[in-house]
Amino acid sequence: MSQWRFRPVMSSQTNPKSEKTEPTEEAKNHQDLEVKDAQLIFNAVWGELVDKYGLENLRFPKELILLGGAPGAGKGTNTPFIMEARGLTCEPIVVSSLLNTPEMRKIKESGGLVGDKEVIQILLEKLLEPQFKDGAILDGFPRTFVQVECMKRLHDKMLQQRRDFYNTEYRKYFRQPIVHIMMLFIDEKESVARQLKRGQEALKQLEDDKAAGKAVEGDARSTDLSESSARGRYRVFKELTYDALQSLREIFHYHFIDAGGPLREVRQNIVNELEYQSTLELDPITFDALREIPIASRILEHARQDLVNRLDGYVINNPYLFGKVVQFIQDSIMPIVMNHAISGIAQINTENKVLEDPLAMHMFIDIFSERGYQANIDLHKIQVPDSVDLNTGKITCKMKKVWRLQIRFKGSVIRRG
Repeated sequence: MSQWRFRPVMSSQTNPKSEKTEPTEEAKNHQDLEVKDAQLIFNAVWGELVDKYGLENLRFPKELILLGGAPGAGKGTNTPFIMEARGLTCEPIVVSSLLNTPEMRKIKESGGLVGDKEVIQILLEKLLEPQFKDGAILDGFPRTFVQVECMKRLHDKMLQQRRDFYNTEYRKYFRQPIVHIMMLFIDEKESVARQLKRGQEALKQLEDDKAAGKAVEGDARSTDLSESSARGRYRVFKELTYDALQSLREIFHYHFIDAGGPLREVRQNIVNELEYQSTLELDPITFDALREIPIASRILEHARQDLVNRLDGYVINNPYLFGKVVQFIQDSIMPIVMNHAISGIAQINTENKVLEDPLAMHMFIDIFSERGYQANIDLHKIQVPDSVDLNTGKITCKMKKVWRLQIRFKGSVIRRG
């Protein structure tokens, strides 16, 4: 069985963007063996999960963020900000903490090694917890080539479940999976400087607490007190986490964050990288249904996950009505909106019967919200004379329903002067 292993450390001068040399035949053979290891490990873990929970209950998060960062890059500082940007409320899953559970300690105390199979087993079970259904941040995974291969197989299984349950009552539990790779990167010099600064600050805090008579728990991280240890941590990061996540960048959405500047700049870099894109969030069928409606310059992220879930739900549960609303927008609304591109506001009156269904009005507003517009609907009931009794002079009226629509968006900026 493959163990949690370290490969030979790379040079600290390696450029993260440099091209890799062609692997030797020995290295290729070693990788082939690890691929086979991963296949055996993942299949074994998956089989155990199916037996324990049932295939229809293997409901993994819709969104997974694989978070990696150089020592001192501010991963802990920026994780809450990343969670806020993605609308996630659950604490990140720190893989190293999972390995300190009673089960894992029992393995280590009995002289055993915590291998890749144990890591995959405990991580997948954690991801099945209902609190992570919308998304989870994985801190410190994957860290080995075997774990990389298992991550690929998990994604394949999630896609397969999506297909297998698509026409069943369980469809809503198996949404289109999204995987992001977030890499907070700083160079070795900056990393070492930040680690040593953190160590000095931790020592000072301990001394201040002791002087104030406060209870002191723990100690400063030993690697933050030695320059050689700090450099060693950086090299381990480059060899393990960095290489592992780099190998997945052609499969999943990869975000390389320059974390070397001030905190405000780093967070702006994160926002820029995580800017909402429909192609990443919506089920492909839903996106195809909406693709003819032009997208605004920026999509509002407010209540993003609820909005995406509602739109996917319309397509699943009310496809006919949803199609009618989309067609109504394309044929009757967008031509008028596009004529108001300069002002950024269009006022439209319509008597189209499709809006008589309250659900259709919700669809209308959600569709425009997803496309980056702000839509408002008001229903006005107007008494319209229909007939006159010539003997009594009584006028009979009929009720006319008029929906007054207001569509707002960022209009064109015109230079005047």
